[in-house]
Amino acid sequence: MDSGNGFLSDLLGTISVRGRALLDLGRERRPAGEARAAGVAELCERLLSGQGEASGVALAQEILAAYARLRSGERIAFFEGLATDFGPDAARLDAALAAHSAKPGAHSVAELHAASEPRRQELIRRLNLAPGATARLVAMRADLLGFLARRRDLAEIDRDFVHLFASWFNRGFLVLRRIDWSTPANVLEKIIRYEAVHEIRDWNDLRARVDSPDRRCYAFFHPALVDEPLIFVEVALTREAPAAIAPILDTARTPLAPESARTAVFYSISNCQTGLGGVSFGNFLIKQVVAEISREFPNLKEFVTLSPVPGFRAFVDAQLADPASAVLTAEDRAALAAHAGEAAPDAAGQAALRPAIEALAAHYFLIARSSKGKPLDPVARFHLGNGARLERINPFGDLSPRGMGQSYGLMVNYRYIAEDIEKNHEAFFDRGTIVASGAVRRLVRTEEAPKPPARREAAG
Repeated sequence: MDSGNGFLSDLLGTISVRGRALLDLGRERRPAGEARAAGVAELCERLLSGQGEASGVALAQEILAAYARLRSGERIAFFEGLATDFGPDAARLDAALAAHSAKPGAHSVAELHAASEPRRQELIRRLNLAPGATARLVAMRADLLGFLARRRDLAEIDRDFVHLFASWFNRGFLVLRRIDWSTPANVLEKIIRYEAVHEIRDWNDLRARVDSPDRRCYAFFHPALVDEPLIFVEVALTREAPAAIAPILDTARTPLAPESARTAVFYSISNCQTGLGGVSFGNFLIKQVVAEISREFPNLKEFVTLSPVPGFRAFVDAQLADPASAVLTAEDRAALAAHAGEAAPDAAGQAALRPAIEALAAHYFLIARSSKGKPLDPVARFHLGNGARLERINPFGDLSPRGMGQSYGLMVNYRYIAEDIEKNHEAFFDRGTIVASGAVRRLVRTEEAPKPPARREAAG
C-alpha cells in the first residue's frame, strides 16, 4: 500500500509541476491584508472554472500554499469570502426550482439537488486533488473551528467541511492498527503528544502502556494521512472493573498474565486531529477493538471503561455559588467547603466527602440536562450514545491534580454488554433514557424527580 501511495504522490507531483508551468503561477501573489485573502479567493474561482486536470492539481496546490501564508485575520477574511461568494449558484438554483415546478421528476430532482449544493463543497473537493491536500484541509478546518467561537456566521462553511469529511473518513476507509513497541518511532511520538486523558510522562511510561502483556493500544489510520493516527484507545486487561486510575498507570506494577484477565478496560480514548472534530470514529473503534481483543483473549467476559468526568467540578461549583440551589444540602455545602482547594483529600476527608460526591454525581448524570435535553457530560453523551450502561460511580478514582481540578477526583465505569448495546442506544436517542445500573440509581436522593425525556435529535 505504501509503495502505491508513493507512486501516486510522485505522479500527482509531476502533474502539478507541469500544470504550474501551464498556468504561469510563478508571479508573486502576496499582497497585504484583505487583498491577500481576496487573491486566494480569486484563485479559488479559477479552480472552479476548470482548466484541465494538470492545471487543476497545480492550482489547488498553489491555493493551499497561499492559504498557509495568510495570517489569522486574513484567514478569517478568506472564510468570509467562502461564505459570501461560494454558496449555491443562485441563477442555477432558480432555474432548477422553476423546472421542477413545471415538470417534476427524477431529472429535475437531481438538478435541484446539484444546484442547491454550495460551490464551496466542489471547491474543497478540487483542492483535495493536490498532493498531501487532505491533511492540509483538515488543518484548515482546525483553523475554522478556532474562529467559530466569535464568528458564528462562518458555521455554514464548517457544515460543508463536516459533510465532506464524513464521506472521506467513513469507516470503510479507516485502518485499525495495534500500537506496540515495534511501531515506528514517529508514530509513537505522536501517541505521546496526542494523549489527551492521562499524560504519558516519558518513553518508559509509554512502553508500560503499549508493550506490557496485559496492555493494548489500537489506533485508526486513514490512507491519506500517512502515519497520522486519527484516534486511539488504551486498554488494560484486569481481573475486575477498576475503581481508580492510579493502579492502571503504575509503571512499577506487576503485569497480569493475560489469560487470567476477565475484564478489558478502556481507560483512555484520544482524538488526535482537531480538524476532524465532530466526525465520529470512537464508536467504530470501540466495537472493532472489542472484536479484536475477544479473538485474542476469549477468556474476557466484561468490557468497561474507566472514564473521567470533565465537567463535574464546574457543575458542583456552580451549585455552590447559587444560594438557592436545591441540589445541595447543608451537609454537602459544609463538606465541600472543607475541601475547597484542589489538593487530594486524605482518607478522613474522602470519608467526609463521599456521600456528597456520590449524590451529586447521580444528580449530574441522571437528572441534570443541557438546554438541548442532553446529559451535561460529553463523555457520558459519547458512551451512552454508543449503547453503554452507566455502571458505577467512583469517587476519588483520580486524585491527580488534573482529576481533582476537573471533577473532585470523580471517575465512572461505563459497561458495554453486547446484547444490550442496540437497545441502550435506541433508548438514549429515542427517549432520552440514561441507562444506568441499580447501584447508580440508588444514589439519587428520593426527593429528586427525573427531568422529562429528551426528544431525539440528529446525530452530530
